[in-house]
Amino acid sequence: MLGPTPAERLVDQEGHPYFLWDCHMTLEEFREGLRTTDPEARAYLVGKLMRQAKPDDVFSFVSPREIRGFWPLLERYLGKTRDFWAWLFESWEALGHV
Repeated sequence: MLGPTPAERLVDQEGHPYFLWDCHMTLEEFREGLRTTDPEARAYLVGKLMRQAKPDDVFSFVSPREIRGFWPLLERYLGKTRDFWAWLFESWEALGHV
């Protein structure tokens, strides 16, 4: 059961999501960036999301299948959270969920 952040708490008064505290990007700009056809740019944004957002919020933007498909490009952007995400996906795969 996921518990994503309610929409009214996801962004500040200017439309900036809490997980983009280190850059000046609105939620709509972030969503647009996720739709880019440049795989490296998309991997960077998904990695930033996975590093800085609550795990439940990550899946409001990208699916586990998308993350697994991007993993080779993505993992270098995960920083200290890489081990958590690797463990999570390995556990899910062992259970046949991804």
